[in-house]
Amino acid sequence: MPKLRNAVLVAGAALLARQALRRRIQASPLWPLPALEEPTSGRPRSRALRLLVTSHETVAEGVVQLRLEGRDLPRWEPGAHLDLVLPSGLVRQYSLCGDPEDTSSYTVATRLVAGGRGGSREVHEQVTEGMELQVRGPRNRFPLVEAESYVFVAGGIGITPLLPMLRALPDGAEWRLLYAGRDRASMPFLEEVEKLGGDRVTVVEGRPDLDALDVGEGAAVYCCGPEGLMTAVAERFPDVRLERFAPRTSSDGNAEFEVELRRSGRTVTVPADSTVLAAVRRELPDTAYSCEQGFCGTCQQRVLGGEIDHRDELLTDEERADSMLICVSRARSDRLVLDM
Repeated sequence: MPKLRNAVLVAGAALLARQALRRRIQASPLWPLPALEEPTSGRPRSRALRLLVTSHETVAEGVVQLRLEGRDLPRWEPGAHLDLVLPSGLVRQYSLCGDPEDTSSYTVATRLVAGGRGGSREVHEQVTEGMELQVRGPRNRFPLVEAESYVFVAGGIGITPLLPMLRALPDGAEWRLLYAGRDRASMPFLEEVEKLGGDRVTVVEGRPDLDALDVGEGAAVYCCGPEGLMTAVAERFPDVRLERFAPRTSSDGNAEFEVELRRSGRTVTVPADSTVLAAVRRELPDTAYSCEQGFCGTCQQRVLGGEIDHRDELLTDEERADSMLICVSRARSDRLVLDM
């Protein structure tokens, strides 16, 4: 009998341990891996929500706005964005442009990019009212800071993260907005912006004159828009705060380099026109990845040797010392060594 009793106790303890582990795994933002005491990125992964598309509306030429409804949604602050998981499985990032106090819905907008990678076309042509979509977030790497005054520069769809900031500025705040676009018909939320700011808003059809911007001492400068506009603003105002949803480019171009996969005992070549992720997956096809744009952190890998050319928008300075996002970042040296 004692042996039977001991066997029952051991079996019961094992069952409880398995149940506890299962609950831990299911609660993990890195499913199906167990939750980590320290996140693999400086920003913890958000658990996914399933929201209902209740509005799919054209708000400007080539721009669609989505309203995604749920219950008791996480609050957010101006500058935040969502990871939107599209029906095909593509993951894309969109700035929240609705009301931060509304915990029943999120609002995002996207422009159709004819030569893009398919995400915007999917939103425009395949996402419909009544469909459920998975989202992660909100996350904010573009917060509105306290400043003596503000200068905002928006290019087309780049108005989306700035619009909630304009609404949130206290009465009496000193600010100006330069809003540029191909033409007025293609500029979303233009009417609201003009009513909100009056003569503080300058609308430009075509290329803006950045030299005409009056940026006083102590002003916070924010910019979102096409890469060319953000580059020009950054050259003119080095302390500008930027929001981008495309991989960072290098003025030096791309060069071919080698990557040693230390634990696998293999070495791969990364061509100038490809990525570390693509080269690694040819040898290790189960390598995890998601957005392929340097925002979600799924493909983060530890670097054991070599000089990294970081092009992501996620990792902290501390993380960049010994890791990289292999979907977008490259090498400044001829060779990298990854702990894979």
